[in-house]
Amino acid sequence: MRTRNISIATTLAVLFGSVALSVAAAGPASAVSVTIGSPGGMVVSGTLGRVFVGNDSTGSIIAADYSGNRVDSVSGINGVFDLALSDDGTTLYAAARGSHEIVVLDAATLDVKARYPVATSIGPLRVEFTGGKVWFTYEDPSDGYGNLGSIDPAVDPADGTDPMALRQLPHEALAIEGGAYLDTDPSAPGLLAIGATDFYDMTTDLMAVIDVSGATPQLTAWHDGGYSLNYLTDIDLVPGAAQVLVDGTQRNAYAGGTFTAAGAYPAGQSADIAPNGLVAQITETNVSVYRPGASTPIRTYAVDAPVLAWAPDSSRIFALVSSPGGYVLKTLTDPAKSVPTLTVNAPATATRAKNLTVGGKVSATVPLPAGARLQVTRTDMESPAGKALPTVAVRTDGTYSFTDTPPAGGTVTYKVAYAGGTDHTPVSGTDQVAVSRAATTLTLNKNGNLYSYGTDVSFTAHLATTYKNRTVEIWANPYGADKPNKLLRTATVNSSGNISATVDMTRDTVISAVFKGDARYKPKAVTSTAYARVKVATAVSKHYKTAKIGSKSYYWFHKSTNPLLTTTMTYYPGRKQRFDLQVHYNGAWHSGGSRYFALGTNGKSAISLGAPGESGIRARTRSVYVNGTSGDNVNSTTYGAWKYLYFSK
Repeated sequence: MRTRNISIATTLAVLFGSVALSVAAAGPASAVSVTIGSPGGMVVSGTLGRVFVGNDSTGSIIAADYSGNRVDSVSGINGVFDLALSDDGTTLYAAARGSHEIVVLDAATLDVKARYPVATSIGPLRVEFTGGKVWFTYEDPSDGYGNLGSIDPAVDPADGTDPMALRQLPHEALAIEGGAYLDTDPSAPGLLAIGATDFYDMTTDLMAVIDVSGATPQLTAWHDGGYSLNYLTDIDLVPGAAQVLVDGTQRNAYAGGTFTAAGAYPAGQSADIAPNGLVAQITETNVSVYRPGASTPIRTYAVDAPVLAWAPDSSRIFALVSSPGGYVLKTLTDPAKSVPTLTVNAPATATRAKNLTVGGKVSATVPLPAGARLQVTRTDMESPAGKALPTVAVRTDGTYSFTDTPPAGGTVTYKVAYAGGTDHTPVSGTDQVAVSRAATTLTLNKNGNLYSYGTDVSFTAHLATTYKNRTVEIWANPYGADKPNKLLRTATVNSSGNISATVDMTRDTVISAVFKGDARYKPKAVTSTAYARVKVATAVSKHYKTAKIGSKSYYWFHKSTNPLLTTTMTYYPGRKQRFDLQVHYNGAWHSGGSRYFALGTNGKSAISLGAPGESGIRARTRSVYVNGTSGDNVNSTTYGAWKYLYFSK
């Protein structure tokens, strides 16, 4: 309660403070992806289900699972440049050009099993495993030309036999300055493809297929320099054919001992070929997968991935994708499946229970099989989980169409899907139709009524004709930001179409009735605003008696007494009462002024009126809540009763 003297001007300020506490919940732990600075080779073990990636920046090798999540690593592989696996996928070989050695590791544990120093100033560089041996390229320090070396893991150095053999190129014309690229093919054990362009003389090329299955390498085919290979940077043996693929583009047959052009793929930069013959070609912005000899890709991945490796079962491609500061290992799934696109075109609007037509097209780099059919599902208010419609045939040009009669209004969604198959991934598309619905009538009574504070008022909504839904919600939204909109009742209307809910009218309140619609009738909402007065009472003290003057009862005070008038009013933050004073003279009441005084948090405000010092004075006072000027607008203007005062001697 606050007490103020009316003769003193008063300025009040009310300050509110709040403290917000924010707590961040910890999310589930996520798998660690493989990120490297500079690629140092990549191979895949189907035996272990592991992908091995060399990180030249840190001299380490990282093992990941088939999802690309890091599971293990090993460091100390100085200048790791390339990786290879034994035929059974259990032994990992790394070319460490920084320390000039071939490092042998247990693929399951990444424990180092052996290190084979290579007598070279450059290399070893590329490394492959075939014919029971490890093959690597390096620069021969005796003449400065690139050459080929091998390690026989079956030879035990303790027996006095050197497992390493250098200068294994089977023909002196194959020597080239720089490190050549190598490739092997599991389906052709003992064959090794080698290719390079001289780093110093760009017109000098090397391309050969070497049989390394015997005691000494034998030349199977070689490029005699009769035509330029145009700066060879990649070479792959083609499974199931006597061919090599150069730079992911040009196929060259070698069955006759020399190379002849055998077709080409669209221009690329490099490639990796799966055991089943699929070609994953790299360009600057994409990885495209081709069937052998095809000119149109099965599918294209929009990734910048300069390094690729196929899973041994040809089920997926592992790619080192360029990212800020390095490369991230990604798994490219379903490489043998074309990714169709499917469009669905339905009319924007339609009339309920009338036919409409939906059409579209399915497109794919690999045509859909003859007789392919599409699944169609309609989702609406009658079938919120979706209703299957008859399947639709795809025409030879990829288009399709069907008709339907929507039984329900509102938003109707048509989903068209192709399930996919051996050659295609699944695909689906949707479109929506706004289907017409009829309008119903909904009313709510007692709009604009004014009630005393705390009156329980029953509001009734009436719903006219609908289809199936006869449920109505009644909400109460009191004035003031501190009280939210509250659901009072949700129920089915009675046989007369009515539903009622009671509101305790302590504030001005917007009552809402809501019908959410059904399959044939639109939603409808109506409001009714009812008003509530505040509760106000004023107590008078310091008088010495009460007595009537005329028909009015007065509080009698001595002329030197200060009357105390204590007002109790419904509290709301920042609320003020208006205190009115009137004086009676010349047979009428005349204003003595009005002032606003703040309420205490207990809803009380005490006013000390002040002693007039004269007798025979009649006065009256009242307390008033004024909507808008009493500090808020949550209630309607309410006038308290007049209190009559008389001052005697």
